[in-house]
Amino acid sequence: MAVTSAATGLTPQQWDSKFFTEYVSASRFNKYMGKNENAMIQVKTDLTVKPGNKVTYAAVRSLANAGVTGNTTLKGNEESLDSRSMAITVDVLRHAVTMTAWEEQKSAIALRDAARTQLKTWAMDTLRNDLVAAMGNINGVAHASATEAQKDAWLVDNADRTMFGDTLDNNDGADHSASLGVIASTEIFDTGQASIAKRFASQANPRIKPIRVEGSEGEQEWYIWWANTYSFRDMQASLAQTNREARPRDVMSNPLFNSGDLLWDGMIIKELPEIASLGAVGASSAVIRPNYLCGAQALGLAWAQRTKTTVDVDDFDFQHGVGIQEIRGVDKLVFGSGATDTADLKDNGILTLYSASAADT
Repeated sequence: MAVTSAATGLTPQQWDSKFFTEYVSASRFNKYMGKNENAMIQVKTDLTVKPGNKVTYAAVRSLANAGVTGNTTLKGNEESLDSRSMAITVDVLRHAVTMTAWEEQKSAIALRDAARTQLKTWAMDTLRNDLVAAMGNINGVAHASATEAQKDAWLVDNADRTMFGDTLDNNDGADHSASLGVIASTEIFDTGQASIAKRFASQANPRIKPIRVEGSEGEQEWYIWWANTYSFRDMQASLAQTNREARPRDVMSNPLFNSGDLLWDGMIIKELPEIASLGAVGASSAVIRPNYLCGAQALGLAWAQRTKTTVDVDDFDFQHGVGIQEIRGVDKLVFGSGATDTADLKDNGILTLYSASAADT
């Protein structure tokens, strides 16, 4: 007896798998995701194979002692590893669309295909927005919702990975609003500001580690800047001569023509329009916007359930709905720098730079 098999790609499970792969791959953050500690966005899928609502991330600090030389006894001079941990809580994320059928009842696969574009766009936008929001979180609290006391406490612990305008002296050290208030309208995001921030990040304690990339000339280290639209505009102007004289002159490679990523001093600068303004909070009401210098283990993305689809039929088989759901969590990775995991929390892989950036007139 001949048994008919479903065509490849037509089962709901295969559809779900392809949908998940495509929507994550299409994300502008995809190339910076990875499962190891070198990735800017460290992805964990532990809970897809076991129950739970939290995924633990770990950081092991670099060894600080000098070791021994010559005939000095090593016994008794060992150094203990300083390891830290952070848990990201996952939650259910769902959305759905409903359609009506006039002439024929749609199959489960047809329903999924009909809603594919809308649901895929929504899933991509939601992941992007969650990652952008996480960059600005104040110890797990959305920046816009954080109190002044929470921002001040965060600044105390993150004084070595926070920069206000052109100079480190703008950082009050304990008053977030006061530090923003001294940024002049001329302190825009340019090559000088970016290079100071890079040196600051590399000397922080613990250091913000750059991302290591294997290239044609061996291993290279890069930091990634995520810049708001107006700061990116200012950096474009700052790099105009460099791009004209030092970058390839063809249309596809030179950002003067294609508005592509900018390169400067071991940093890749990318535009992220979703970074919001803080308003006219600088000196003489200068508009201030954040930019984020990211290294390894800047963000955590934990999946407990990959995207799956569900269907619903209602109104005497006239209304047909299809939904997607997944269980995941996103947050900035923060680890304690004090005596315990949760004492003196520091942003692990992000330096926050506040720059003046007026809108176009």
